[in-house]
Amino acid sequence: MISVCIATYNGENYIRQQLMSILPQLSENDEIVVSDDHSSDRTNEVISSINDPRIRIITHDATIEAKFTIDRSTYNFANALSHARGDIIFLCDQDDYWLPEKVQTMVSLLTSSDLVMSDCLIGDETLNTTGQVYSDIRPFRTGMLTNFLKSHYLGCCMAFKREVYQKALPFPKHGVAHDLWIGLTAERYFKIGYTEQPLMIYRRHSDTVTASGKTNQTSLFFKLSYRFYIAKAILSRNIF
Repeated sequence: MISVCIATYNGENYIRQQLMSILPQLSENDEIVVSDDHSSDRTNEVISSINDPRIRIITHDATIEAKFTIDRSTYNFANALSHARGDIIFLCDQDDYWLPEKVQTMVSLLTSSDLVMSDCLIGDETLNTTGQVYSDIRPFRTGMLTNFLKSHYLGCCMAFKREVYQKALPFPKHGVAHDLWIGLTAERYFKIGYTEQPLMIYRRHSDTVTASGKTNQTSLFFKLSYRFYIAKAILSRNIF
């Protein structure tokens, strides 16, 4: 069984197109778990209007105070993951677009790996692409130190076996993105695979939550604080 885990927040503009790119690739026994962080727009209405029994919407009610912007997204994804029933799990953003061969290709790669990453095309708000891929901006690299300094794990390009998720629990409370933490856990305990084939369009627009692939404009204090929490999580779980 495949579980696609999506974290949503005010995603009415793109969520339908994203879901319609995923559903044809799933079997009738697979599922899409949507964790919605109290959207104030029509996100839930748009999702419900698709009327597909494979989609489940779960409200995210985090009780932990976020110290970093990334924390709230991490908690939202963690909520979706906690309700996933599949033995293979895909992470998915609310505003991208999966190419038709994504699920089949990633599932095939998981026969010889425990976590797999793919490349993706960069697109604008209307999914127009120029042929640029994410690896042109940030080539995928493994390694604890490498990813401590700069994460190369992009959750929307990631799929993994349930055992990887279970080993990653509990997620750090602050400062560590869900995809980075899952990636670091896989580096320590599992086998990682990668394909250069772009399997989705990574939509970049003005309301994008994360700035992956863009110039980092954050302060030195933030960068040091962020890495302090990553280091703390790694050391507390003996992942090195």
